[in-house]
Amino acid sequence: MGSHVAYISTGSNIGEKCRNCRQGIDALTKGGISFLRDRSLFYATEPVDYKDQDWFINIVVKIETFFDAFELLEQLKKIESKAGRIGSEKRFGPRILDMDIIFYDDLVIKSPKLVVPHPRMHKRRFVLKPICDIDPTIVHPVLQKNMKYLLDKLGVEGQRIVQYRCDY
Repeated sequence: MGSHVAYISTGSNIGEKCRNCRQGIDALTKGGISFLRDRSLFYATEPVDYKDQDWFINIVVKIETFFDAFELLEQLKKIESKAGRIGSEKRFGPRILDMDIIFYDDLVIKSPKLVVPHPRMHKRRFVLKPICDIDPTIVHPVLQKNMKYLLDKLGVEGQRIVQYRCDY
C-alpha cells in the first residue's frame, strides 16, 4: 500500500469560517493515514454561481495519503458531515465546510461518485490561486496546462479573491 499526493480545496462561508477550514484539515491529517505536506495562504473569495451568500474563506492543502481516491472522498464527506454539513443544501450555496479533491496523483478519474481532476477547478480562481501558492507548475493531466497558465487565462470579472489572515 503506497502513498499518494492529493490537493484538497477547503472552504467555508457559514459561522467561524477560518476555524471550520482549520478543523476540517486537522481532522483529515490526524490518524496517521494522511499527512499535511504544504498549504496555501487563506483567501476570502467571492461566491461563484450562486451569488446571494456570504464570501467564502478558502485554502488548498497538499497532502500525502494512504487512502485511495474513493476512500479519501469518503473521508472528506465524513469530515463535512461531522462539521454540520447536510446533503440537502442548495447547489453552490452556503456551506459550513466544503472539501474537494482537486488532484489525486496525476490520475484522471471519471466515475458517478468522483471526477478527478475536479471538473470546474480550471474555472475557479479560489482553487487556482491557492494551488499556485503551493506549486504553479503543476500540470492539469487533462488540459495539459500548468496552474499559473490557467490562472492567468481566467477573466477579470467576478471571482474576487483577497488574502485573508487566519491563524494556523
